[in-house]
Amino acid sequence: MNTFRQRIVESINNETLQIALDNNTERRLKGRAAAFESIPDWRERRQRAHKVRADVIEHLDEYLAQFIAKNEENGVIVYRAKDAAEAIKIILGIVDTNVSRRWCENNADDGSRRTPTLIAKSKSMVSEEIELNCALEAQGIQVIETDLGEYIVQLRHEKPSHIITPAAHLKKEQVAQLFHEKLGIPYTEDIPTLTATARKVLREVFLTADIGFSGVNFGVAETGSVCIITNEGNGRMVTTIPPVHIALMGMERLVPNLDDLSLMLSLLPRSATGQKITVYTQLLHTPLSNQQRHLIVLDNGRSRLRNSPLKESLYCIRCGACLNACPVFRELSGHAYIGKDKSIAPYPGPIGSIVSPGLLGENFVHLAQASSLCGACKDVCPVDIDLPKMLTRVRAGAVNSNQYPVNSGGAGLTWTTKIGLQIYTRLATHPKLFATSQKFASLTFSLLSPRSQWMRLPAFTGWGYSKDLPRFVAKPFRERFIAKNIMESEVSRLRIEPAVATSGDVALHFDFTKELSALSGHVHQTHKPTQDIIEFLKSRGFNKIMLEPNTLDESLLQKANIAFSHEPAPEILVGVTNAICGLADTGSVLEADGALYASLLPEIHIAVLKSKDILPSLSDAIDLVKDKNSAVFITGPSRTADIEMTLTIGVHGPKEIHVFIEEEIASPNEHGSQ
Repeated sequence: MNTFRQRIVESINNETLQIALDNNTERRLKGRAAAFESIPDWRERRQRAHKVRADVIEHLDEYLAQFIAKNEENGVIVYRAKDAAEAIKIILGIVDTNVSRRWCENNADDGSRRTPTLIAKSKSMVSEEIELNCALEAQGIQVIETDLGEYIVQLRHEKPSHIITPAAHLKKEQVAQLFHEKLGIPYTEDIPTLTATARKVLREVFLTADIGFSGVNFGVAETGSVCIITNEGNGRMVTTIPPVHIALMGMERLVPNLDDLSLMLSLLPRSATGQKITVYTQLLHTPLSNQQRHLIVLDNGRSRLRNSPLKESLYCIRCGACLNACPVFRELSGHAYIGKDKSIAPYPGPIGSIVSPGLLGENFVHLAQASSLCGACKDVCPVDIDLPKMLTRVRAGAVNSNQYPVNSGGAGLTWTTKIGLQIYTRLATHPKLFATSQKFASLTFSLLSPRSQWMRLPAFTGWGYSKDLPRFVAKPFRERFIAKNIMESEVSRLRIEPAVATSGDVALHFDFTKELSALSGHVHQTHKPTQDIIEFLKSRGFNKIMLEPNTLDESLLQKANIAFSHEPAPEILVGVTNAICGLADTGSVLEADGALYASLLPEIHIAVLKSKDILPSLSDAIDLVKDKNSAVFITGPSRTADIEMTLTIGVHGPKEIHVFIEEEIASPNEHGSQ
């Protein structure tokens, strides 16, 4: 506990860290607030999401059986791992089997030595939980993190400091020095240049990796879909380019069906990054041709947690919103959340202070003391988890059993603090006595301390490190709360609901254009897609494209001396695909199967979309993915904000996206040659 307190003091006194945390918090909270304004019914959605997650955890065995059976039917190799050791053993077995087989095929009897296995790894908090990288590297396997934030902390030999933004604790000057030392580039603090450097280095990793590794945001029990959401494009890279894909999933990360997935996807990005939807929302069903897909479903304490008073923590969808809202985390960062053995907790903040001891035991039980119990974490949770309630349960020692331990509460507290809390409990459980004590305390402190000064408590109380005791107000909260509610009830009677936007093709078309343009995408109107795209290519000096079959008139391309390839070709700079549909409320396009490489590898992505195929929202389009082997909703060019929360376009996926919307032609006689 003393070490934990020391780490807290170090974090608070670290000026560079405090600046980085303030920048991250301010932008995350503002972005979240703006994103939720676009769905006025978010409170209702939140309650629905809570019920969905509660249903899944209550009937987890049935949903898991359905999900696994569907994946096996889809050609995915599925494993169940009871703990971290078993998960690592399974992964090592997959690596050894596949790499040995390919080496034998390519180097039979020539005496050559096998090169180290290379794994291109997408962001996965579950892999941090089981300390996968250390285990793989101990076996001589090279693991490269491909998320920009994860790549930065890997180069620094650190753990992620945030569930969503791994490098939130760093300033651009630190990243600049890191890239100068590790990657050999001239020192620069220009964030787009730093991002471009990472793109160049990691592109070779994607193209040469033996295995791609990812986490799983959601599994859909009904269809077996594996949903992965990313902004940079690295998630798509590791799941499509390497010949083997391994996905590691916590067993609780399920939703019953695609409609429930759509609901979760309307809440998760808004809570996590302040986006209406992430740039890439993938749904994987069957493996790609010439690819193996392995899915590992991990328990690692989740069954025990499910049968404990902390069961509700399994509803978490890992958005990180509670970290950004928590006044304690915002002063400390994730690296301050350490165990008794000084190891950094894989999950920090309010949810981490419950999940880390719940999954990994007594080593992290004291983290629950790092909370003011102000309720901000519950307010921002997109699935309405009662985090303060569970934090108090961890403090009471109710971590791994259904029964609260007797006389073992106050985990991590000193005996003096426990006595103080017992006295406070007596007062707080009697409303009239509590109200009287508030007024008495206010009067007492006003007499002891001059009005012009703050009162500082001794350091041993915890407040004395950096905080002054707030002055007691003249009117207690209870009285002010009652008065405020009376005022709000009067105001609500006069509130006028906003007008509902009109529907129709014109409105959908307008909304789609507005949303995609706001995300640095480009919209072009066309009656003759092939001819207009040829003109666009010539104006930019391009004469070769990756082309999804049956998208453009290939005879016209040949006449215009535009070469095209239907196969993946990383050196080609432009990809042209056929969009299945567009989403008006987010500016997204849906691509599937044959379009996956052409929409991912080139620097410029051109999508052809029929005006009639623009739909209102994700919920209207989600069923279209059912019969696809793999599908992805694409929303703008790839992007990141992992360095000082500064938005940078073009990370691993395309730097530009152009959508050519094909308008309906009034008369058949007006339809010119394509």
